[in-house]
Amino acid sequence: MSNEIDQQQLYSGPDGNSPFRGLGGLLRQNIKNLTPYSSARDEFQGEASVFLDANENAYGSPLVQAYNRYPDPMQYQVKMRLSQIKGVPARNIFLGNGSDEAIDILFRSFCNPGVDNVIIVPPTYGMYEVSANINDVKLKRVLLTEEYQLNLEGIAEAIDANTKLIFICSPNNPTGNSINRDDIETLLANFNGIVVVDEAYINYSRQKTFIQELTEYANLVVLQTLSKAWGLAGLRMGMAFASEEIIEVMNKVKPPYNINEASQTLALQALANIDQVNVWIKETLQQRDNLVLTLKDMPFVLDIYPSDANFILVKTTDANSIYNFLVERGIIVRNRSKVELCEGCLRITIGTPQENDKLIKTLQQYNA
Repeated sequence: MSNEIDQQQLYSGPDGNSPFRGLGGLLRQNIKNLTPYSSARDEFQGEASVFLDANENAYGSPLVQAYNRYPDPMQYQVKMRLSQIKGVPARNIFLGNGSDEAIDILFRSFCNPGVDNVIIVPPTYGMYEVSANINDVKLKRVLLTEEYQLNLEGIAEAIDANTKLIFICSPNNPTGNSINRDDIETLLANFNGIVVVDEAYINYSRQKTFIQELTEYANLVVLQTLSKAWGLAGLRMGMAFASEEIIEVMNKVKPPYNINEASQTLALQALANIDQVNVWIKETLQQRDNLVLTLKDMPFVLDIYPSDANFILVKTTDANSIYNFLVERGIIVRNRSKVELCEGCLRITIGTPQENDKLIKTLQQYNA
């Protein structure tokens, strides 16, 4: 463990073991009592040739590909393919309209508006805060350390009886680093709520996924996405991996047809091309290393933080000036200089060799 926890009373269970005792005390009462919408495709199981149950247009679609039928509400084929790739049973997989839908469903399932709270560890992904505000859930911020690692003592002090979720992004956005694994496991073993580990950038990381720990921690939810390494941001396909009990809750709360037929079909096609994705990952990591080596010699660059993602966080002498200089020349990076602990920083996504070369040549003009 990288730092000590002073407030053990907030963590330890009555027998000294993990205090997590299942979802009974975490679920909102209205979610416990919820009868989910039963779609036509939920009620019918088996094979048929004539479907007259869902009030669809039986004549087809004004497209080459027919989309007149509702999609599989549980995305069975996509989950089975993901199960093969991830080594996780399909029953432990939730698919959402981007990871943002999974985040929102966790709030709506476990947090009573105006009563409960969640903990985030800034600087971090902004949608945790947006979802908290939308759902009227109090947000507690515990800043990362100067090394962009968890402040376990601060988290312990922030936890109270109404703390339901802790969100940890690893590799972290916008800093790019992976969070110390032992620290995350300390929270999982000692927090009686749910720990959400957001692994949107895990394909670029040297750290192994927490999916492998699902059988050990019943209060673990791992988020991943097809938007980054898989190059499917336009399809909006997010994944949550968790215990069967948590996945059942999320499926209960989600809209009946939250993943459309086109997205399911295209995702299946993409998931058959894992070799191509691995080539892109390798190339991205090489380009990241090359970009770091070039940028660190530029006089306006003060620091480049270690990254396990497909982007780097660069501390500069004048982030606003450099950002505007690049925008005027058609190059868009992310100005993170107003984010806590990221003062003076630009977040730069790793592009193609040609894009990275254009960025470097343009920054050399700024240097001149």
